[in-house]
Amino acid sequence: MKKKLIMLSMALLCCLTTWGKWKANHVFLIGLDGWGAYSVAKASNIPNLQSLMKGGCYTLKKRSVLPSESAVNWYTMFCGATPEMHGYTNWNSRVPEIPSMELNEHGVFPTVFYELRRQYPKAVIGCLAEWDGIRYLVDTLSVDYEAVASNYEKDNGQLCRMSVDYIKAKKPNLMAIIFDQIDHTGHAIGHDTPAYYETLSRVDGYIGQIIQALKDAGIYDDSIIIVTADHGGIGKKHGGNLSLSLRFRSLSLVRTLKTQANSNKL
Repeated sequence: MKKKLIMLSMALLCCLTTWGKWKANHVFLIGLDGWGAYSVAKASNIPNLQSLMKGGCYTLKKRSVLPSESAVNWYTMFCGATPEMHGYTNWNSRVPEIPSMELNEHGVFPTVFYELRRQYPKAVIGCLAEWDGIRYLVDTLSVDYEAVASNYEKDNGQLCRMSVDYIKAKKPNLMAIIFDQIDHTGHAIGHDTPAYYETLSRVDGYIGQIIQALKDAGIYDDSIIIVTADHGGIGKKHGGNLSLSLRFRSLSLVRTLKTQANSNKL
């Protein structure tokens, strides 16, 4: 079962037509920590996200695993397995709280970064984030470049600039870009507030710059863009039991290749 889940994750992120043939040579996972699906209908200035929705496929019914917190959900997406299998169980997990069912030679439960490196040793793989907890979830021994935009609270554009520079310089085959600003605003001021939508709009602008970087690098038409979140939020909080988790739905977007069928709903 674990191997099937990992392969399913690989097929989604790497978009394989068969186990050995690419649909795209570049996959970009843009993570928006704390982005709730409820905001899509209410946001007035997210043109880049709306463009991805129009040109690709999406769902507003994606649910977090429990608890609906950061580390446990990011690791679940990165490895394609559930918490009882990989062992990460809370918002700030840096090592598994329960023993992982399987370990790779790096001593961690296999992630998509590891599987891509194992199957395509020459792949260029990067991971950039605003929250430093991400670096404990990606298997850094499997990536070429990992960095944290540590000054993002004072310099909102730091991660965007770092990502644009890396894309243009390296043209990565797989890259994760994880923004924390939306979740930070949710905790500090509140979800579903004017400040929350202002932050969402600002991050949408950064997504636009990242998309432009793909075009400038000449890889846009050979790229898959996935935008997703780890959880949403209510008030200044998230996490909790099943009845609450139903309200913490997140959004997933996939920008498809021009040659693919264009069906808007997942």
